[in-house]
Order: sequence, then C-alpha cells, then structure tokens
Amino acid sequence: MTRIAVLTGGGDAPGLNAVIRAVTRAGILTHGWEVWGVRDGYDGFLKPGGVFRLHLEDVEHILGQGGTILGTANRGNPFARKVVRNGKEVIEDVSDEVVARIRALGFDAVIVAGGDGTLGVARDLAHKGVPIVGVPKTIDNDVWGTDATFGFDTAVSCAAHALDRLHTTAEAHHRVMVVELMGREAGFLTLYGGLSGGADIILIPEIPFRYEVLCETIQARVRCGHKSSIVAVAEGAKPEGGHEIIARPGDAIAVPRLGGIGQVVGKYLEEECGAETRVTVLGHLQRGGSPSAFDRWLATTLAGEAVRLVAAGAFGRVAVLRNMQVTSIPLDEVAAHVRRVDPECDAIRTARETGICFGDRLPPAPCPQKA
Repeated sequence: MTRIAVLTGGGDAPGLNAVIRAVTRAGILTHGWEVWGVRDGYDGFLKPGGVFRLHLEDVEHILGQGGTILGTANRGNPFARKVVRNGKEVIEDVSDEVVARIRALGFDAVIVAGGDGTLGVARDLAHKGVPIVGVPKTIDNDVWGTDATFGFDTAVSCAAHALDRLHTTAEAHHRVMVVELMGREAGFLTLYGGLSGGADIILIPEIPFRYEVLCETIQARVRCGHKSSIVAVAEGAKPEGGHEIIARPGDAIAVPRLGGIGQVVGKYLEEECGAETRVTVLGHLQRGGSPSAFDRWLATTLAGEAVRLVAAGAFGRVAVLRNMQVTSIPLDEVAAHVRRVDPECDAIRTARETGICFGDRLPPAPCPQKA
C-alpha cells in the first residue's frame, strides 16, 4: 500500500474538510502513504488536473472550515454522466473510464465521503473491483446503518438558532412563522431543529398532515392567549393523500429538487385560518458555516476508521457510528436501505407529550382548565 485517493461527493456539509485532514494526516504520519485529492467528486478522475497530491501543509488549518477544499458535485454519477456526442447531450455510463483511470494512477485505495447517492456509486464501483471505503456525510442524517452523519449536528444548530430569532419577531407582531427546512424525504433535521428551537407545529415527511388540524391548533393557541406560533416544515412534508412539492423535476442525472411546501402551508394558514403568516426558507444556510465540535469529532473519527479499513484491506465497507462507538458495515447494506424517522421514536413521543403538533391529530389543549 503506497498511494490512496480521497474525494468528497454529493451536497456539501460541514465536516468534509475534517475528513480530508484526518485521512491526509493519518495516511502520511502513521502509514507513510502518498495521499491524493480528487477534485469535484468522481468527476475529478475524468478531468485534466482533477487529481493532485496532498501534503500536511495543505490540511494544516482546515479543521474548522466549512465546505470542502476538494470541491464536490451532486451530479457526478459516473454510471449516468451527461456528455456531448456529435453536438448532442447524452447520458452515458463512463464508470469503466473511472475504473481505468484509478488503476492507471496507481491508487491502492479510494476513500469516499458522501451521502446515500455517493455511497451508492461507491458500492457499484466496488463491484467493478475498485478498492473503496466510505465515510457517511449528509445534513439530512438519512444514511442507513449509522446513528449520525457528520454535518447533521451543525445543520440542526442552524435551524434551532433561526427559530430562536423568529420567536421574537413573531411575538412582537402576533404572527405565525412558517420555516421550511431541508432534509428531502427524511424528517430528522426538521424534527431535531423544531424540538431544539421550540416549534409549536412540526411537519415531517414520515407523518402526513391534515390542514384542518393545523388550523385548529393555531386557533386553539390564540384562544389560550398565545401571541404567536412557530411552524417548522420539512421540504418533503406532504398532506394526507397528497404529494410532496417539487421545485424542479429530476432527470436521468439529478433527483427532483423539493421545495415550496412552506409557502403552501403559510398561504393556507393566512387565507383559511385568518392568521397573519410569514414564511422563511432557510435553504443553503443550513449547509454552510464552520462545523460544530461534534461534527468535527465525528468526521475525524469516522475518517480514522476509514484509514484503518484501508490499511487492513477491508474494502467495500463504510465507517459508521453505533452507540457512540465507531465500527463499519458493508457498502451493500448501506446502499440497499434508506434511513427515515420512526413515527413511534422517543423524540416523537416526547414532542407529542409536550404539546407539539405533527399535523395528524390535535395535541393536548394548550391551556388546560385549572383545578
């Protein structure tokens, strides 16, 4: 083992630079390997100058930086890549070119930091004989087999701080504030952010909601003297019998972009329930900024396990966190499942017991009769 590559794929998340730093330092200092960075995800293998040598000084001060010094691409699937042939854009499988390039560059292993899409590609490349190891990343926290992905904790803190700020302006104007959060089809970010930020209503994809329940909940709060309400809405939330709102359709390369449910909910609350409402979409604010201490620790620890897997020749696996212990599981297992919020989990139960509405049924009365 003399030469390894590291890349970051999919959407960016706080903690990616911590992975690059840990892989580079452990690879050089402990094993004496050459460590190479791949620019812009898997695309870097096919671009001129897309691969470059990493040295200790390159990662000296990046632990606390957001983003990724390698760049990333959420449309970088080599099994479905958009290319121009005879003046026309076509979708082609260029995975064999990627495999050939990895071999031509003499890489003994590739470490990939990414979410379910990036790790799915890693699984398929492993089936083609690429010695590859994964590190789970996403602010959505939806990678199967790990208790947490790095980037999630920072995004939750961003959501909670935004809700804290909205509480004050909502109370000042006696308004309902609807906040749309990321997460795609998983509600972890909205659930944890809503709980941490004191939301009164939390809408997640795993629990379809009813508009009349939202209206009655808001009106009950008004009757009890509450001056404002905060509604945290996951971008993938949907009403009973309805569908999620798609801001941009998907294609052979990209999945559909979700977004707009916050505006739909806000409009209903204002027009049908008579509640003055404002809508805030946090968007990519949740992806940016310096990673939290937990995300720095988690990214570094998972990357360390990935390096140990490479050193042991244990390819086709993903470093994961289980019960606060780092271990690994097969890429095949991760790519075959998707993690979602369990509607009966402790967080949901506690939220319901403390009066939070999930839109499927009315919560406890916000002003019970005094004995």
